[in-house]
Amino acid sequence: MVWSGRGRARGPAAVAVRDGRIVWIGSEADADDFSAEVDEVIDLEGRLLTPGIVDAHNHVRLGTGSDAVQLSGALSLPEVHRRISDWLDQNPDATWVHGEGFDYAALPEARHPTAADLSGVGDGRPVMLLDYSVHAAVLNVAAVQAFGIGAGSGDVPWGTVERAADGTPTGYVADFAVKGISDVGQKALQRVSPAYSLEAQYRRVVAGLSMAAHHGITTVVEPQNSVDDLELFARARFEGNAPARIVAALFHPVGTTASTLDAFESARNRFNDDWLRVLPVKLYIDDIVEPHTAAMREPYANRPDTRGRTYYDSDEFADVVTELDRRGFPCFVHATGDRGIGVCLDAFAAARARNGDRGNRHQVVHVECVHEPDLNRFGELGVVACMQPRHCAPEIVQQWRDNVGEQRWRYAWPMRSLAERGATLAFSSDWNVAEMDPLVGLYSAMTRADLDGRRSWVLEECVDLETALHAYTWGSAYSVGAEVERGDLSVGSLADLAVFSDDLFALDPSALLDAQVDLTMVGGQIVHRTF
Repeated sequence: MVWSGRGRARGPAAVAVRDGRIVWIGSEADADDFSAEVDEVIDLEGRLLTPGIVDAHNHVRLGTGSDAVQLSGALSLPEVHRRISDWLDQNPDATWVHGEGFDYAALPEARHPTAADLSGVGDGRPVMLLDYSVHAAVLNVAAVQAFGIGAGSGDVPWGTVERAADGTPTGYVADFAVKGISDVGQKALQRVSPAYSLEAQYRRVVAGLSMAAHHGITTVVEPQNSVDDLELFARARFEGNAPARIVAALFHPVGTTASTLDAFESARNRFNDDWLRVLPVKLYIDDIVEPHTAAMREPYANRPDTRGRTYYDSDEFADVVTELDRRGFPCFVHATGDRGIGVCLDAFAAARARNGDRGNRHQVVHVECVHEPDLNRFGELGVVACMQPRHCAPEIVQQWRDNVGEQRWRYAWPMRSLAERGATLAFSSDWNVAEMDPLVGLYSAMTRADLDGRRSWVLEECVDLETALHAYTWGSAYSVGAEVERGDLSVGSLADLAVFSDDLFALDPSALLDAQVDLTMVGGQIVHRTF
């Protein structure tokens, strides 16, 4: 079975590939005449062939795999401690413990984790755990000391140090996504923690790209990099360790200078082909809902003293976006709160008013809580909604829902409303915040349920399979200006293909989680195959 793109019927068909591109699409009956001209014929035996997945937001440079303690699903402190202990049993020579995926549900009450929560673990080694959102870290006492954090030391270059009333650091460090993934933050981490050495980062890139190929992902949009980080991707490609294409976004933290933007332009000129392309610029307008730092129009339901914050005021942000737009950079803006999203849309409107429509594919990334009048503005302004369906699963968003309050749930992750009002959806995993597997994302978009199917919410914002799959293929390719050659199957397109184990359109949504990708092809080369 072949599904070549949204609005096209799926059915028995055949696709021919030569020199990295699709050269023919036709019926199975006609394929017999064509098969003599090809080197290999692959019978899919009822499997579903689709365009390759374009993961519009995937941190392949940050995911650490076996180099870190994996804490997803650890819902108590004893379980967190046990996983650290088990990892040390398997890695007895480790000098540090680095973990990822810490879930706040592991705490006995609603609060931030502290060094005291890690007392007695690590066998004297420094322990640094990133939370599931990668927006904060918790350190044990040894790690606090290793980073030189004290009562009068101030913040670290990679985050904002939380302190008790007497100035003592608690061990919790916020703003990691904004500061820790910046060039300055990465270099500061590199000087202290082995998890951030260049070789460790390269291993993560290689492992992440391999995982992408396993899941049918043929293009990865890596959303947050410095110019220096691009050499990791270039090395992977040179050494034959890049089984997926990469579109890299460069990170623009607050205070980015004109000279840095000049360096961005040089990098864009240097890395500009089908395998490694520099294109968008990543910015933050706000943080996230869970620590009450996303920018909301009204106070938080359980913290009426705050509406969160924006990193720029509205006029300043409009100026920043307008300059990037003038230089030809699409803006890739993290925004989760309804006020933050509104500031983004205002800035995109201002850029268009000042520069005219320059064709840049600006995006709002995450789009978690939208003020109803802003839903129409995405389509009107041509702004892409880059969304991660898995993020809205009930088992993940309990704290989010409590913080926001039920009166604002209606337009939480409003995928269907945006699509119906003319917005382009670009779906992604946001790995390693959530599973990289697009089948998990498709299931989540269709059901808004947890993985066991027992709970779901805001069902009116579910989308059908074709809409979701289109958002994972053409929509994501469109978001980075690549829709002419990627995201659907047509003659002349790049031969970037995914083959699923089953005809997904014939499955109940719950059965999607039992399917898998059996073959991935990138540029006519098979990079993953199970049959």
